[in-house]
Amino acid sequence: MNTRRQGAANHARPWLPVVHWLALLALCAAYLQGGIDKLLGFPAAVAEMTHFGLLPAPLFAAAVITLELISCTLILFIGGRPRRYGALALAAFTLAANVLANAFWNAPPAQQQMMANGFFEHVGLAGGFVLAALLDSGRRRSSCDTGRASA
Repeated sequence: MNTRRQGAANHARPWLPVVHWLALLALCAAYLQGGIDKLLGFPAAVAEMTHFGLLPAPLFAAAVITLELISCTLILFIGGRPRRYGALALAAFTLAANVLANAFWNAPPAQQQMMANGFFEHVGLAGGFVLAALLDSGRRRSSCDTGRASA
């Protein structure tokens, strides 16, 4: 029974890096889409910043585009410490933008439940980025520890 389980685990192991990267891609998908959409429709991005009272709006729009696209690049293609920084940057950005855009406590009663759902979904997304940073940190640490033990 135990060898059967080990065989299944060894069979799945080659797929783990692919599944890991696809999970990171899924986590970054909204930010990739948002960054590209804002970049291609910059006037709409400026209008969005103005709507939320972020002035000067063009500067905030450019900063958001840069943050979203560079953080996703670090997460998906660089790894290591840069991945952790990108994931933590998107977690912090998500929480800050969430408080600004989904302040359900200030919404009319008819909209509060819908906005609260969106708010807590974004809290979960930020948590996913924190977990991605921690997972990558743990993978690096265990790789280093394994290397030391075999030396």
